[in-house]
Amino acid sequence: MARKLKDYPSVALKLENLDGEIDFIQVFGRSAPLHIEIGTGKATFLLSQARTHSHMNFLGIERANKYYRYAVDRIGRWNLTNVRIVRTDAALFLADFVPANSVDCFHIYFPDPWPKRRHHKRRFFCHANLEHLVRCLKTGGTLRIATDHAEYFEWIQNLIVERSDQSFGYAQDRQGRLERIEFLPAAGAGNGELTGTNYERKYVKNQRPIYTLAVRKI
Repeated sequence: MARKLKDYPSVALKLENLDGEIDFIQVFGRSAPLHIEIGTGKATFLLSQARTHSHMNFLGIERANKYYRYAVDRIGRWNLTNVRIVRTDAALFLADFVPANSVDCFHIYFPDPWPKRRHHKRRFFCHANLEHLVRCLKTGGTLRIATDHAEYFEWIQNLIVERSDQSFGYAQDRQGRLERIEFLPAAGAGNGELTGTNYERKYVKNQRPIYTLAVRKI
């Protein structure tokens, strides 16, 4: 029998309680490095990170209600005070609620590739969302990406390369440049893993290639 999922108000960050840009010091009750995971799923990655790095604050963004409820219950049962989870569209949340220069790291692992060409407009990675990610990052902050989809990985790399092209339309509004850095394994990643997420474990078991990219704002 499936366990009954509980709601933990101390973990769930409700949009209706937010009024404009978030004061993360107020949300967490302390000043600490902030990591945001876009696409939390069942919070496997978020849980391992928060338990390992108790000196950091973590925010998970999940749109699907069934995964959001599971993640809130899972984090709440561990009684972790350095994690919050919000159910919303990540692109809108970044644009409306996350202040500039407030995030130390974004983790985006195995986002939906929307492989059919007519669905590409639904992909999270686009010029506008990349600009919001960079705007929200602190100088020295990092963006970490993993996917099993080769074409989507190429798409993401091309977006970042295009961003460095001064002919690109966002040039005057750009905040910071991006440089590629090594993608180091995350806490909780097992042998042969880099992120330790459920998706990665499934794909590694099936011997599917994993593509990773890490960049730093300079």
